[in-house]
Amino acid sequence: MSQPVPASSAQGQPGGQAKTSPKRAGRIPEPKRFKIFCGSSNQPLAEEICKFVGVPLGETRLQRFSDGEVHFQLLENVRGVDVFVVQPTCWPVDQHLMELLIMIDALKRASAGRITVVIPYYGYARQDRKDRPRVAITSKLVADLLERAGANRALLVDLHAAQIQGFFDIPVDHLFASPVLVSYFREMNLPNLTVVSPDAGGVERARFFAKKLEVPLAIVDKRRTDINVTEVMNVIGDVEGRTCLILDDIIDTAGTLVKTADALLEQGAAKVYACATHPVLSGPAVERIMNSRLEQVVVTNTIPLQEDAAKVGKIKVLSIAGLLGRAIESIHMETSVSTLFS
Repeated sequence: MSQPVPASSAQGQPGGQAKTSPKRAGRIPEPKRFKIFCGSSNQPLAEEICKFVGVPLGETRLQRFSDGEVHFQLLENVRGVDVFVVQPTCWPVDQHLMELLIMIDALKRASAGRITVVIPYYGYARQDRKDRPRVAITSKLVADLLERAGANRALLVDLHAAQIQGFFDIPVDHLFASPVLVSYFREMNLPNLTVVSPDAGGVERARFFAKKLEVPLAIVDKRRTDINVTEVMNVIGDVEGRTCLILDDIIDTAGTLVKTADALLEQGAAKVYACATHPVLSGPAVERIMNSRLEQVVVTNTIPLQEDAAKVGKIKVLSIAGLLGRAIESIHMETSVSTLFS
């Protein structure tokens, strides 16, 4: 009797050859299922993050036409990939913001699985409400632009006002640089330390910092008379004979910082240090810090220092690449990011 032909045989195939199905592409190894790209604003930080997480920096081509128009191209496949774009919107703010929007659009059109914008410094954050008639709320505008461009998630560091998270309709992870800064000053072991908030708006931030260091808190009453112009009024708290640490989120022109330091010293402070997350350092900031009575100004690398600032011995830069790297890994693996706050 003839045996039945198995379904997988070559019955009915020309030449008696078996029919073969096309070879399936292999799965992407888990460690490489996310990619990191960056623009031109802070490539050293992006490279440091990539080194920390063990992922190469994504290959791109970013060029400019003669009139300054940005041309961006991805040089590798991102289809279905979890993508992180590292780009602080620091000086020149408009240029770097536009770069970021164009990068997001390119990733969206290249079918990236998820696009997370990693913005160590969120430009336009200081205009977060209508504090005067007929002014724009630019922090909300930027959030809308990022979402409209195609961002699915945002990872931000030390927002000027925490409520800016509510301006986004996509998930936002808000990190704080305080763990890095606290560790540094804890190792310094400064005697009779008091943490100082340079204004009422930064009291919550300063209180958290003081609690971590287990030291007292003082507040400087500040009145702003115009943009980048402040007048220090008085010091609330006992600073006589103590080492003071001024804590802020941004150092822009350093006018507030230097006036706060002078006010503390006039009230009998022994020494004054300062720390901030974002070293904007615009205008006369570097000269003011050099000529001030501050012992040291500690900042992070959310923004790369300009050449003149990098030469100032008083300015110390700490890296938050490890903090951002761990956050990126947590977002990718869908684990808790809140453990990084401590």
